[in-house]
Amino acid sequence: MINVMSEEGFFDYSRENEEEKIINLSLRPQNLSEFIGQKQVVSSLEISIAAAKKRNESLEHALLAGPPGLGKTSLAYCIAREMGAKLTATSGPAIERAGDLVGILTNLEKGDILFIDEIHRVSKVVEEFLYPAIESFQIDFVIDKGPYAKSVKFSLKPFTLIGATTRKGLLSAPLRGRFGLFFDFDFYQPPELSSVVARSAKLLDIEVDENSCMELARRSRGSPRLCNRLLKRVRDYAQVVGEGVIDLDITRKALAQIEIDEEGLDGVDRKYLKAIIELYQGGPVGIEAIAASLGEDKGTIEDVVEPYLLNKGFIVRTPRGRVAAQLSYRHLNIPYQKEAQEKLF
Repeated sequence: MINVMSEEGFFDYSRENEEEKIINLSLRPQNLSEFIGQKQVVSSLEISIAAAKKRNESLEHALLAGPPGLGKTSLAYCIAREMGAKLTATSGPAIERAGDLVGILTNLEKGDILFIDEIHRVSKVVEEFLYPAIESFQIDFVIDKGPYAKSVKFSLKPFTLIGATTRKGLLSAPLRGRFGLFFDFDFYQPPELSSVVARSAKLLDIEVDENSCMELARRSRGSPRLCNRLLKRVRDYAQVVGEGVIDLDITRKALAQIEIDEEGLDGVDRKYLKAIIELYQGGPVGIEAIAASLGEDKGTIEDVVEPYLLNKGFIVRTPRGRVAAQLSYRHLNIPYQKEAQEKLF
């Protein structure tokens, strides 16, 4: 897995190093009124939270689904603050054994929120323990083995489970069916991301003009997390090459240096598209073949690279595999043979 940037300039914005986590914590919205974008999600949540508080109950269990970097974790923290609840955060891969989950659940107080990131990666054994916990706030834990085995029932205090996933389709139907609230996150539009840049720049005490905000917004792949990361890279460039002030010229030069083009594509995105066009004649081609050609992890390509390319129409998924759309040819300045390509769909 690539952490921040490869030689081709690839940003894996589904991962953060420790320094970025600290900075991003300071940039997170503190409540729903500060949360930018995802208006339909926020509007529905405001009603659900207000209703739960009127009934003096915990919020229903909620599932947040969408590509990485769109604010699912930030929204979970906002929900906790709106509910006046303590949030305990973990991730699917971190809960290795059922005992780990039991320890977390038994420490939750009434009304607390348990946030599980990458919930689709929770093991089947752990998932079985989750069912009674989120349905009836009880867990059955088997102690010992063989003829000495006995089941111990733990009663839990009412809590809210918030699950976040980038791969909703990998969630089992029984687990998915136990969530009362479902929210799908969509890519942000440039005006929304421009507001994110302006807010982050203010918090980081960075001078940036309106045109630069919009330029960063257009190249951020619809992701606030990547938007903030690019802002910090442009800030570094401005401090070394410029006079510390971020203007449109500095912004464009900084993004060109890290190989982020006008559409927000980086080196790996372009290698991905070129592989389909040049190695596989435009497709269709399976994800395993593409991953092998690029030397990248299949999961990274599916979670990080493809969602934005699909959303913007650079590629199309067909029953036989991925196909490069005409937009990809135009973006890479490769001749597009219309009749030959239309036979692929």
